[in-house]
Amino acid sequence: MIKLRLIKSNEYNPRVIRDEKFAQLVASLSAFPAMMELRPIIIDENNVILGGNMRYHALKDLGYKEIPDEWVHAALNLTEAQKLEFIIKDNVSFGEWNWDSLANDFEIKSLIEWGLDLPFNTDPEISDEMDPLDKTKSKKEISFKLIFESTSQLSFFTEWTKKVIDDGLTPAQAILTLIQNQ
Repeated sequence: MIKLRLIKSNEYNPRVIRDEKFAQLVASLSAFPAMMELRPIIIDENNVILGGNMRYHALKDLGYKEIPDEWVHAALNLTEAQKLEFIIKDNVSFGEWNWDSLANDFEIKSLIEWGLDLPFNTDPEISDEMDPLDKTKSKKEISFKLIFESTSQLSFFTEWTKKVIDDGLTPAQAILTLIQNQ
């Protein structure tokens, strides 16, 4: 076990997490602490955090005084330049989400609970199973304004709308398909 007080938060950490997102991280680590072994805190030879500052603060918030050795990995013998490079690269996301897979293979509510920032606002109480044509079901109203900069954009949206109706997509699938095809 490693005493959490021996690990030092990095005062030069350029990444922050606040309020709701921090609460989501705390809840995530509380519900799935094994994640720490899979994604450990990275420290240098002086026990200064190079990666995992927010997880460290979440663990402190959860009341941890000691953590298993497997939750920490030491990156020794890095130059100062390599440490700075690691700090940035550890927080950079090089990939992009496959929105079609997310819409079809995952529950939107779970994605939100897990901290994924969706490219649109959604209410986790709205069911993906709601049939927009069924007048007997209770619905929530969503309104938005579309501004088209060209006739080709308007044409694309018109064709896309027809496809959504013909394919019978759920609201989440329709929005993700539109975003993916832009």
